[in-house]
Amino acid sequence: MECGKGMQVQKINYQKELDQILEALQKEGRVPRLLLHSCCAPCSSYVLEYLSDYFEITVFYYNPNIYPEEEYYKRVEEQQMLIGKLTAAHPISFLEGMYDPERFYRMAAGLERVKEGGERCFGCYALRLKEAADKAKEGGFDYFTTTLSISPLKNAQKLNEIGIALGKQIGVPYLVSDFKKKNGYQRSVELSGEYGLYRQDYCGCQFSLENRGIRE
Repeated sequence: MECGKGMQVQKINYQKELDQILEALQKEGRVPRLLLHSCCAPCSSYVLEYLSDYFEITVFYYNPNIYPEEEYYKRVEEQQMLIGKLTAAHPISFLEGMYDPERFYRMAAGLERVKEGGERCFGCYALRLKEAADKAKEGGFDYFTTTLSISPLKNAQKLNEIGIALGKQIGVPYLVSDFKKKNGYQRSVELSGEYGLYRQDYCGCQFSLENRGIRE
């Protein structure tokens, strides 16, 4: 849909919506089960600290985009280490998805030269969120969401649009978020230091590695 001249698409304050959901859960005294897709330990640190007061969380590590293979397994180990060290009000468990880079490359076919943060990244959001949605449905979770919105480089509006649509499709609500709000990103940096986490300097895929000018 096109907007008229001078009109702007109003952005939704997803953090405000999340606050309302959490407030309602507290009033009801419920502790729902949340499947939390995680891109890496540093990004998940604040999100786990924040949401573990309200949910029983399973961290779902599904990132077929990560390159090279040794980087993938390094991030898996960091994620498991963090979960083992965190003190949380409610249980946090870990579930690893399948590492299938070819699935990512099939999605990215024809988009290899697209600028970082564009359609290729949106496709990557959808790929990972779809897998998380399916796991949430399969596991009987009450909600699913992702840590991705904590990054200043990720499009929270697009992430929530994709997540909400998938939630409606499969019948498991997507927990809306913009985790970079309330100094969430800064807190993740602090927690990374406290726990000695490896903070990677590129998003994860081969294209982001090349775009950052990093070479093996």
